Amino acid sequence: MFRSVQHDKARAVQPPRVINIEDLRRAAKRRLPRVVFDYVDGGAEGEQTLRANNRAFETATLRPRCAVATPACDLRTTVIGASLSMPLILAPVGSSRLIYPRGEEAASRAAGRAGIVYALSTLSGCRLEDVAAASEGPLWYQLYLVGGRECALPAIERAKAAGFSALVVTIDTAVAGMRERDLRNGVKELLSGKLGSMLPFVTQLLTRPHWLAGFLADGGLMKFPNVVLLGKGPMLYADVTTALEQSVVTWEDLKWIRQAWSGPIVIKGIHTGDDARRAVDAGADALVVSNHGGRQLDGVAPSLQMLPEVLAAVGDRFEVLLDGGIRRGSDIVKALCLGARAVLVGRAYAYGLGAAGESGVARAIEILRADLVRTLKLLGCASIAELDRSYVDVPADWLRK
Repeated sequence: MFRSVQHDKARAVQPPRVINIEDLRRAAKRRLPRVVFDYVDGGAEGEQTLRANNRAFETATLRPRCAVATPACDLRTTVIGASLSMPLILAPVGSSRLIYPRGEEAASRAAGRAGIVYALSTLSGCRLEDVAAASEGPLWYQLYLVGGRECALPAIERAKAAGFSALVVTIDTAVAGMRERDLRNGVKELLSGKLGSMLPFVTQLLTRPHWLAGFLADGGLMKFPNVVLLGKGPMLYADVTTALEQSVVTWEDLKWIRQAWSGPIVIKGIHTGDDARRAVDAGADALVVSNHGGRQLDGVAPSLQMLPEVLAAVGDRFEVLLDGGIRRGSDIVKALCLGARAVLVGRAYAYGLGAAGESGVARAIEILRADLVRTLKLLGCASIAELDRSYVDVPADWLRK
């Protein structure tokens, strides 16, 4: 039986009820306060790009080879030297400790046991050293320049010492996106610490007593222990939006980041062929085609649609990953058919984390793995290495160069 690990996870989540990622989403919605669930679930402005990311996978259609026996399917791959059991990476999700106690450690443990990469956000509620100690698998550290260069450099050194194997530099956060759900749910007021401002929004926390008990037992309102400000200590959660706006990553920054980090660098937030070429010129080792899950600039094209343009710009010599909208194993297959080396998932595992902690993340990975095997068998394809464009149809304008 698939159960929550701790008593405060509300109800047990059983396999007949949790058969896909949407089931985990509904379970997370039942357990989490609205303000936390909408932080995970929501996008920017009218959420046009959030919806488009998902719809793009419906637009791409599969072309199976029938009457083909595939008794076993090989899901193994490598990404910038890391051996993975399947082409799946858990994307950096900030503030995962709000979703579940010690959330980043729980997610990294599940990823390590599954043999896939976990990417830790700079804006983690857990120390990067504790996350590294929790995981048996490869780890990447995602870098925001919050606090500036003098704050980022010590974090890079800590990540090196802790054994993180790659650095993920996110380039699409010049300012925080306009996340209207957060404003309606009173995020700013709840973070203010002022009782009068908080009162209209506190009810949503009180109606989720199991979450609230776990949150308070885990230390309550958190700081960011991997963003250590000179003379001030760890950054407060309430200060992060202003700090992000003061810490824009530019192509010039890639020079000193490259000097500070001797391992692979992954540039996340690539959305055009031009930026892909610039990232390669700046010394990146891999790219992630991503629109930040529709949480930044609303109205841009879905990631899957932009994947062919990025690949055409950098050629087959470069590892290109895709992030955004993955909910099923067939989505992973479609991305691989179009040339992605692997995919990153954020919400898909965050829903599992919100539903049941580590076991929820493990269930999300298990669902995607089973989906992937089944899709390959129905396609008549024995290995992800054999996937190419002959297995998928997409609109012609996606393939323009």
